[in-house]
Amino acid sequence: MEKTVFTKYERARILGARALQIAMNAPLLVKISKGDLEKINFDALKIAEIELNSNVLPISIKKPLPKKKEGKLKRPKPEKVSDRRKESSEDKIEKEIIEEGEIMELANPEDESEDIENTTSNE
Repeated sequence: MEKTVFTKYERARILGARALQIAMNAPLLVKISKGDLEKINFDALKIAEIELNSNVLPISIKKPLPKKKEGKLKRPKPEKVSDRRKESSEDKIEKEIIEEGEIMELANPEDESEDIENTTSNE
């Protein structure tokens, strides 16, 4: 019998499901001696692992394969933008900024000195 390679997630799922069945008194699929069962303390997970390693579990895993695409892959071509178009879009953006935002005035050193004098006199 061919040994199937499972991912760690598939292996954990199979072992957990089978250990639950064994814990609920399902019949064992592999003959294990009483001494070996006492050695593993009748642990359902260990018994499930022994069954999985001996390839007697009637469990199958469906692994969907990715769909194949026919034909060559094509790189998307970047859209060519003319200089006029760039300038017009930049002008639109600039107008929006001017309309929506405030234009800050340059600060004069005299205004700043007045603010400093007012804060020191208030204290």
